[in-house]
Amino acid sequence: MSIAHYTALTADSPVNAHSEEASVSNNPIDMNSSSSLQNEFITLMVAQIQNQDPLNPLDGTEYVSQLAQFSQVQSMENMSGLMQNSMVLLDNMQVLSTAGLVGETVYVSSDKFELGEDVQNGKIELAHASNQVTLVVKDAYGQTKEVPLGAHPAGDVDFSIDPAELGLKPGEYTVSVKVQEGQDSPNILLAGKVEQVRIPSTGGAALVNITGVGNVPFYQITQFGA
Repeated sequence: MSIAHYTALTADSPVNAHSEEASVSNNPIDMNSSSSLQNEFITLMVAQIQNQDPLNPLDGTEYVSQLAQFSQVQSMENMSGLMQNSMVLLDNMQVLSTAGLVGETVYVSSDKFELGEDVQNGKIELAHASNQVTLVVKDAYGQTKEVPLGAHPAGDVDFSIDPAELGLKPGEYTVSVKVQEGQDSPNILLAGKVEQVRIPSTGGAALVNITGVGNVPFYQITQFGA
């Protein structure tokens, strides 16, 4: 009569191995994740320690350092997941805050606008004082209209473009500023009411439709409120 060989590995092996394999196959696990690799490493490390030569034991320093590296990778994966959640939260907050701008007056840095029957307001950001500030309005055909604003110190200079007063027809226009000789042309901000906020389906910044200015990205708004 033959007797089956007894070893520590056969004694520790589970009786219902087939049922466990079936349960594992029904619950697939990402074997490339840091937690799966770490569990596999610990299992191999324990098996190797149990079967090591007592007269020539293995150095455990290398195992400890590798285990620390697995823990570091897992921490980086967790941090990456938290950052992705934070980005989604920020996007949602931006959408909610942008939607609240409908009907509000905002300012956008631009020199192009579409003039209708309403007055187009804006402001000029003077970096230096100028003894003469002149607004130059040009239509699509190159015809210009100058609006003298007088002398102004450094700072913001408000202006209004009245189509009825200046005899301007509805259409697309550009605006520029003449200042004292030797000075750079200042920045121009155009004002308008937010008519619509649109979120691109392909992602990216929200687009804000502003009266007289058109669609501009949300981040180009330089001032909220009149």
